[in-house]
Amino acid sequence: MKKIQKYIISYELHNKRLCKLRIKGKYNNITLINAYAPTEDKTEEIKKQFYDDLQSMVDKVPKSDLTIILGDVNAKLGKEPAYQKITGKYTLHEETNGNGELLCDFAAANNMIVMSTQFQHKQIHKGTWRLPDHNIINQIDHVLVNQNMKETIEDVRSLRGPSIDSDHFLLKTTLKQKLPNTYKRKTTP
Repeated sequence: MKKIQKYIISYELHNKRLCKLRIKGKYNNITLINAYAPTEDKTEEIKKQFYDDLQSMVDKVPKSDLTIILGDVNAKLGKEPAYQKITGKYTLHEETNGNGELLCDFAAANNMIVMSTQFQHKQIHKGTWRLPDHNIINQIDHVLVNQNMKETIEDVRSLRGPSIDSDHFLLKTTLKQKLPNTYKRKTTP
């Protein structure tokens, strides 16, 4: 635990739905924002307040940080061409629900991309939540990252093996940090 603590710059609990962890990186710092969005049946006012709070947190992140938003955003993302630049084409669902539209609008406004739907995996590795007492599986947990740093994320997939005492599956995100372009040496061939 002490090995990890020395890399933590700050932790902020915004409310019961949002928290932020800032970690020291080798070349640039990483800001992780964990989100638990309102479900589809909540009022528009509650959803608007959530995205206003999320926007407030994103606005406070230094521009040089790699910003990653992750968590249960209760958003089904479909294969509609209008959202494909943000969502990619490897989604579990055919149609985007209302929460998915809100997430896509937020991502577009903040120049972000949904990485959890960018990688080709078997259907079993896309689902993140099992409807209680049913065999219906949805992809509602997602990972968003700055558009200009999307190469940092190498893979995102769900893990069905670990027992975590939840109706959600773990979402594994593999990332790497690269040397920013401004620091690369220019060599002549």
